[in-house]
Amino acid sequence: MDFTGAHILSIEQFQRQDIETLFRTADAMEPYAQRKKMTRVLEGAILGNMFFEASTRTRISFGSAFNLLGGEVRESVGAESSSLVKGESLRDTARVLSGYSDIICMRHPQAGSVAEFASASRVPVINGGDGSNEHPSQALLDLYTIQRELMTRGRSIDGVRIAMIGDLKYGRTVHSLSKLLCLFRNVKVVLVSPSELAMPETYVASLRDAGHQVVVTDQLEANISSVDIVYSTRIQEERFQDRQQADLYRGRFRLNQAIYTRHCEPNTVIMHPLPRDSRAEANELDADLDSNPNLAIFRQADNGLIVRMALFALILDVAHLVDKYAQDVRWFNHRSRS
Repeated sequence: MDFTGAHILSIEQFQRQDIETLFRTADAMEPYAQRKKMTRVLEGAILGNMFFEASTRTRISFGSAFNLLGGEVRESVGAESSSLVKGESLRDTARVLSGYSDIICMRHPQAGSVAEFASASRVPVINGGDGSNEHPSQALLDLYTIQRELMTRGRSIDGVRIAMIGDLKYGRTVHSLSKLLCLFRNVKVVLVSPSELAMPETYVASLRDAGHQVVVTDQLEANISSVDIVYSTRIQEERFQDRQQADLYRGRFRLNQAIYTRHCEPNTVIMHPLPRDSRAEANELDADLDSNPNLAIFRQADNGLIVRMALFALILDVAHLVDKYAQDVRWFNHRSRS
């Protein structure tokens, strides 16, 4: 794909060579994300961060990524604070806001809404999550994390064994990640969920059509013993018509250090797109895993910053100029001590 000026709406836009381009660019962003250097390559550019559904990591990391490249961020948070509540259409909103911004990141609770918005936008739009449909930048940072974690073990994504656990019906992160895995070879995917929250058949079929081995099960412990990655997901209670129904599934697939030690291989990587539900009735990933060096959830979140910086640099066609506009960091940087 040609990144320059492109909307990023779906993982289906990407070929394997596009992933390689993005990940090389992300590697080059790491010194800036770590504040070892700073750059003003996007000075004067404006990101419109339009989040019409709750978000912490995605919204702030997109904004921080743009700031770290020297750009400025304008935000609208919550549909109730926008003119959408007055009946304005997404297309009219897009026409207006794209006049105020050079690029827009948008999240919306309805599937397909970001694509509708992008169809009327005069600037590139990045999908920050549209309902239970897709979350492309999360899948990209997840795959980047998988690649980095496996590299420390002398492995590559080809041949990876991954268990996806939890709410696979409504979890847009696993939908996008499963699409990405179709670009690689000889992957084993274990899908662990209640039958009512199983991965939609279209995604399962795509994985199998790509030649991958797919196991569908509702049993956790017996199916995490021979995988490289355990990818846990939250029960998406906001997607249920009756939120109390979510309580039927909450806490069904808990992972703690005892279960990990008993059933997982010693170097199995633990991932989660966050937020993890730490309430007693859920406790998806127990806090006793926090001292486990294979818990990658915070490295995963950090990787979101550099992958999103890479997306901005490629879409706005400044990846080759980032170092030209580099400067020394003038403030105390605790990362330099680690």
